[in-house]
Amino acid sequence: MENVTPPARDDDRKTRVAAGVILQNGRLLLIKRATPEGSLTWQFPAGKIEPDESPEDAVIREVKQETGLVVTVTERLRERIHPGTGIRILYFACSILSGTAHRAAPDEVADITWVPLRDLSHYIPDGFFLPVQQYLDTTASHPERPAAPGGSAPGKGPVRGGHPGESR
Repeated sequence: MENVTPPARDDDRKTRVAAGVILQNGRLLLIKRATPEGSLTWQFPAGKIEPDESPEDAVIREVKQETGLVVTVTERLRERIHPGTGIRILYFACSILSGTAHRAAPDEVADITWVPLRDLSHYIPDGFFLPVQQYLDTTASHPERPAAPGGSAPGKGPVRGGHPGESR
């Protein structure tokens, strides 16, 4: 009898990507891809999950490759099929352990910025996936929640690279 592999479900064929949501001192780290992905301009540091790695390991690797930051995963936020790209994205809240944000992969990342939460609509006009928005709202409204190491008091407007409040 012939061995027949059942057809893959549509969800199984979707590319899996891990995205790092890095909030520090009231600012969110966003990157601009060197090559646009669909209609996205600014987005979270993210990348494909390799077949032999966990989603958590993938987000830690991708954040370091793209921004130079060493992070730890603090919370798995949820996953979805992105409506603009059709890619399955797993979102993770991350805290910075060390490093200074910069364009660590200039061939992949055109720009990097820390955006005050109040200014996010200028960067992400369609808003965020609801679980990500809820995480941002909860974290911003509870400053006693453990803060990521590094950084300083935030200034005004977005800051390119570095830690929030640090000019580069």
